[in-house]
Formats: sequence, C-alpha cells, structure tokens
Amino acid sequence: MKSPCETVVWDVLPSIRAAIAGELVKRGVPQNEVSKLLGITPPAVSQYVSKKRGYSVEFGKAVKASISKLADDLMDKSVGDPMERICEICRMLRKDETINDPAKCEFI
Repeated sequence: MKSPCETVVWDVLPSIRAAIAGELVKRGVPQNEVSKLLGITPPAVSQYVSKKRGYSVEFGKAVKASISKLADDLMDKSVGDPMERICEICRMLRKDETINDPAKCEFI
C-alpha cells in the first residue's frame, strides 16, 4: 500500500495538473502558455490534455469548482504562482479522504 505522500506525488498532483490544464485549454489557452502558467513542460501538458496521464483521481464538486476558479484566476493573471492554490486543492482531497481511500484513487 502506498503512503499518502506517495499517492500525492504519483497520482494526486498529476491529476490536479491535468484538470487545470484541461480547463485552460477548454478556455482557449494554447498548450505552450499552459505550460508556462503551471511551470511544467509542454510535453507534460500534451499528455495531460490527451488523457495519457493524470487521470487516476476522481474529483468531487467542490474540488472541481476550485480547479475551475484557479483556471479562471490564471487566465485573468490574478494569481502568479499557482502552487499554494494547488496545495489547497490537495488539502481538500486529503480532508475528504480521497487520498486515503483506495476506491477513490484508482489507477486507470
């Protein structure tokens, strides 16, 4: 069994990044700009958007709303470094026990 920290690194963070990247691309942000906004490589964005990685965690409504709000704020440039907000989203998942519940954090 993975520790919660391993789950965050291997499953949760990629899933959050994939969701944010997907939201930004849906809003018309080019993938190279998404990579700059999130501080990740363009190939990572491509894999997130094509659903080749980062889709092992299912998010509830509150987390989806937070991800959508972060995407809006990134587009409006009202947030510089998104890391604190990503950490908040991760804490939300930890609080509702998504990270600790293997049934909610499955590999696909």
